[in-house]
Amino acid sequence: MQTALSDATHNRLLAALPPDELGHLLDDCVPVTLKFAEVLAERGEPIAQVYFPTDCAIVMMTMMDENASVEVGLVGNEGVVGTALILDVTVSSQRALVQGPGGAMRIEADLFRQALERSRELRHLLNRYVHVVMAQLAQTAGCTRFHVVEARLARWLLMTQDRARSDSFHVTHEFLAQVLGVRRVGITRAATTLQGRGLIRYARGNIAIVDRAGLEAAACGCYAADKLSYAQSLTIPRQKHKA
Repeated sequence: MQTALSDATHNRLLAALPPDELGHLLDDCVPVTLKFAEVLAERGEPIAQVYFPTDCAIVMMTMMDENASVEVGLVGNEGVVGTALILDVTVSSQRALVQGPGGAMRIEADLFRQALERSRELRHLLNRYVHVVMAQLAQTAGCTRFHVVEARLARWLLMTQDRARSDSFHVTHEFLAQVLGVRRVGITRAATTLQGRGLIRYARGNIAIVDRAGLEAAACGCYAADKLSYAQSLTIPRQKHKA
């Protein structure tokens, strides 16, 4: 139990729960190791499990058709995959794909819904997180429409580093093109530019962030906006509930 508790608190949402509420939730959770490119949810299919990442990164993708997709969110140890269940929606509207392999706490969908019913603290926390997700979806839509690939790639790399808690990770140009919704040649040019400026090292799908401050300067303002949205929404003073 102590090991599970230690792993769970690497997730910022779980760590924000009171100890007794966290303990009850962990009774229904199991620690899992997620593999690169593993599909956790598929658009139009029932949500079977909910995942609280601890040291992995999961990209949320909207599928335009069989051959086209675009990233609409990236979830790591700050969040949870399966937010539709919080709104009492049982079918996924997006594909959830593991971008950065690592650990997570997994709970079956029916047990998660039961936990929401019995825990006011959990509902309160996750309702605020849904607000964050909605704000970030809007930010990502604008980012995709107006910002250049180089700035978007810098933002995405920073987000991945934050969530995977590592300065280096493996990701191919093909995968980046898929999640950012651009042609592979656009990713190649953007990555080459960032590497030429000494911000990253990239070779055979292995990316290392060399200059964090420089990469933040190269990223579009959406990165800072996302962090501010999370900080403001998840630190709102809780209102006292009437008995």
